[in-house]
Amino acid sequence: MPPAFAPPEERRLLGIGLALASYLMFTGIDSSAKWLGLAGIPAVQVVFLRYVLHLGITAGINLPAMGTSLFRTASLKVQVLRAAMLLGATTCNFVAVRYLPLTVTGAIAFTMPLFICALSVPMLGETVGWRRWVAIAVGFVGVLIIVRPGTEAFHPAALLCLAAAVFSAFYFLLTRRMAARDSAATQQFYVGICATVVLAPLALPGWTWPSDPATWVAFFTVGLFGFIGHQLSTVALGYAPASVLAPFSYVQILFMAASSWLVFGQPPDIWLYLGAPIVIASGLYIWLRERKLAKPVTPVAEVR
Repeated sequence: MPPAFAPPEERRLLGIGLALASYLMFTGIDSSAKWLGLAGIPAVQVVFLRYVLHLGITAGINLPAMGTSLFRTASLKVQVLRAAMLLGATTCNFVAVRYLPLTVTGAIAFTMPLFICALSVPMLGETVGWRRWVAIAVGFVGVLIIVRPGTEAFHPAALLCLAAAVFSAFYFLLTRRMAARDSAATQQFYVGICATVVLAPLALPGWTWPSDPATWVAFFTVGLFGFIGHQLSTVALGYAPASVLAPFSYVQILFMAASSWLVFGQPPDIWLYLGAPIVIASGLYIWLRERKLAKPVTPVAEVR
């Protein structure tokens, strides 16, 4: 909980700083996953690592304090479905980063608010006006500019990025439904345990170990970054409201560009410079409309 004696402005600045740190951690997840993929580690094993390490840290920290209450949930069915959505998003994203620059996967990930806005109609019964429908359509024009379907530059892995954004949108909507019913620790626990149980039979046979020091580092950080990122994001919301933090999530595209260029030697191309601002502008417009209408603000880059 934020200290009561801190001025509101100071608390918000701390919240923004923690949120930016969480976006750096999320970039670390994708960077570690890409490094492991290029090193020949099977994709299912990379996804398993992300969740089994996350589960170990979550259980190790929360079990001593919470005991069996960590396992109690208001709806096991929703928690399992929520975990399945995040697992689908992570799997699609981790496969996509093997073939696409981080700048491309990151830019397409910013379509998540567009999908959330569209899916909130059938799932939550919300009303979406024509302005936001236009913003959704314009956002997907930006995606078309980035991936350029029908050209030699198009890679099918871009479709996995869009699938990851859809899974992420479902995950967020289910999280919104459970936010007031289960603790953050319980929700993180079920995400980790469900994915670990599902993936263990697929990942453990024929296990591949890293063969160099850098890959060993990525081997452990893919899960560590995930846990730290989600924890920082949760704490940040204790110091500043989501309406304040949401626009700063787009800073992650800068982190992704830096990692793509400096670590993997893949600088952004001209099409990303043209398409990404359109996607980001669409997401920001939806954020402004939802803020004006006093609706829950959509986070952008928290799902990994």
